[in-house]
Amino acid sequence: MTPELTALTLAALLQVVQFTLMAVPANLELGPGKTLGPRDPERVGDLRAQVSVRTGRLYRALDNHFEGLILFGIACGVIAISGQSTPVTAACAWIYLIARVLYVPAYAFGWTPWRSYIWAAGFLATVIMLFAALV
Repeated sequence: MTPELTALTLAALLQVVQFTLMAVPANLELGPGKTLGPRDPERVGDLRAQVSVRTGRLYRALDNHFEGLILFGIACGVIAISGQSTPVTAACAWIYLIARVLYVPAYAFGWTPWRSYIWAAGFLATVIMLFAALV
């Protein structure tokens, strides 16, 4: 497996961890009456607005990872399928993964402006991989 695909697999497992970090407190805070039901907004309201500040941040960090993982997955897939893995693309893949790991506590604990810098590092690493696939 290429380093890029290894980093992608670990990023997917990080998403599982992030989901758990968000879901456990959200379920404890909201209770089974809300979390086990159909979650119709007109019946129970916006559940994200009903959780604690930290749980809300974990929810947004998870959503952000879903968004970032799409581009990163495309970059890793194109690099792997086209056989263009290089030390640069491998380093970018690891930078993305490290940035995503650091992003979770940065968002959860409100590390301003570091959260944005960490996000930018992962995004830039992904963009570099996409450009590397074209050359």
